[in-house]
Amino acid sequence: MSFLLAVALGGAVGAVARYSMGLMVSRAFGSAFPYATLGVNVLGSFVMGFLLARYVGDLPPDHLWRGLLTIGFLGSFTTFSTFSLEAATMIERGQWAEVSLYIGASVLVGLAALFGGTALGRTLP
Repeated sequence: MSFLLAVALGGAVGAVARYSMGLMVSRAFGSAFPYATLGVNVLGSFVMGFLLARYVGDLPPDHLWRGLLTIGFLGSFTTFSTFSLEAATMIERGQWAEVSLYIGASVLVGLAALFGGTALGRTLP
């Protein structure tokens, strides 16, 4: 139960951090280009890499700090950091076909799903 609470706490803080960063970046640079999303994705990926290399990489998967920081905080701050970690792991393992499929499918299928959901949402009463 304490692991779930760590994930929940990290998730709450990450969501507020993402929202706050989005507001600040949008105010500073406008919203014509998704600078805020790009910023949280890049920052989240950087922080994920740093935390795993420096602190939580050797911790067991159910360790409270891993749940709080990587799953909770970064998971709600940006799921792109998790995507980057998984892709990097496949690259390090030499799984070139798999990582190409994963990256391509994540971007292309994700965009297609977004457009599909938008189309469905527009057709429902």
